[in-house]
Amino acid sequence: MALKATIFKAELQIADMDRNYYHDHVLTIARHPSETDERMMVRLLAYALNASDALSFGKGLSADDEPDLWQKDLTGAIELWIDVGQPDERRVRRACGRARHVAIYSYGGYSAAIWWNQIGSALARTQNLIVASVPPAASQALARLAQRNMRLNCTIQDQQIWIGDANDRVQVELTLNKASATSLR
Repeated sequence: MALKATIFKAELQIADMDRNYYHDHVLTIARHPSETDERMMVRLLAYALNASDALSFGKGLSADDEPDLWQKDLTGAIELWIDVGQPDERRVRRACGRARHVAIYSYGGYSAAIWWNQIGSALARTQNLIVASVPPAASQALARLAQRNMRLNCTIQDQQIWIGDANDRVQVELTLNKASATSLR
């Protein structure tokens, strides 16, 4: 018998002063049985950083042909493809061919650095790809915020990111491994 996804609910209040985006989102997050709290919370962080009314969670770990998050236009074309973790080069190339913009949010510290060192040069000329890394201390602190029902606030100003609940607050400073030649926003 297959294990079912665990459902998490999140009320996410976003104040992104860099994009002038201020919105509350009520999200239902299905955590795959093999997914950790850390990965799920990095997915939620990626959502906050790219939030829009059209952004939605994909099947991610459950399907090879869908990302963790994506945004489609009214015709069904993929505007934004977001993966979390350390996808293989072939998956990243396929995503870059299917979507206007692709963002990868890696985490895991040393293993993420090794992953990027192995595939970074092969993806250097990819124009529509941005790769950012979440520091291990931040991703682990985000994991401690995970609860079945969450009320989170995310503030983004001058590329500084703070996310937290009523008790704890986490500052996240992303490391940009690769910038996109086309504007993500």
